[in-house]
This record gives sequence, structure tokens and C-alpha cells, in this order.
Amino acid sequence: MDRRLNSTFSALADPTRRAILARLASGEATVTDLAEPFELTLPAVSKHLKVLERAGLISRGRLAQWRPCRLEAKPLLEVADWLEHYRRFLDASFDRLDDYLQKLQAKEES
Repeated sequence: MDRRLNSTFSALADPTRRAILARLASGEATVTDLAEPFELTLPAVSKHLKVLERAGLISRGRLAQWRPCRLEAKPLLEVADWLEHYRRFLDASFDRLDDYLQKLQAKEES
């Protein structure tokens, strides 16, 4: 699992790859479609896609000469599960901070 998380986080570290994933969240797209908003060559976009594919974040199909890319959710679900532990930690920290602030306010009002 650690290797998959490392691969996913590494792929997500690049803003271009995050933008590609955001675009794929709305549906399949070709390499040409994905390259359109960037000032990158098609080979550069293809390199980004290979990183995303190796991380399991996208898959590529084949439809005649088209190679549509699609978002794969499983690695993102694994990241969300991993982050859940830290969300609970933050929630507990905020609860303790809220308790502390309420005690301070109560002291000031006394």
C-alpha cells in the first residue's frame, strides 16, 4: 500500500497532472483534448499521462485510432482513506481548541 500511495502522491505533486485529472473527472478525453489548455507539446502531455497511468490514476482505451483516457478512482479512494486518520486528528484538535477558547471566554466574563 505504501508504494501505491507514494506513486499516487508523486503523480499528484505536479499541477499539470492535477489539472488533467480534474478534466478527466468530467469524462473521457483524448490526448489532444487534454493538451489543449496547456502550452505543452503532445509528447510532453503524453509523458504526464504515462506517470498518471503508472500510478493507476488513469486508464487508456482503444477505439480505432483514438486512445481515450479515463479517470480511475481507486488510487484516489486509497488517498482519501489514508487522509481520514488525519481528518479525525484535526477534528479532535479543533474540538480541544474550541473547549479551551470557551474556558477563556468564561474566565473573562467572570
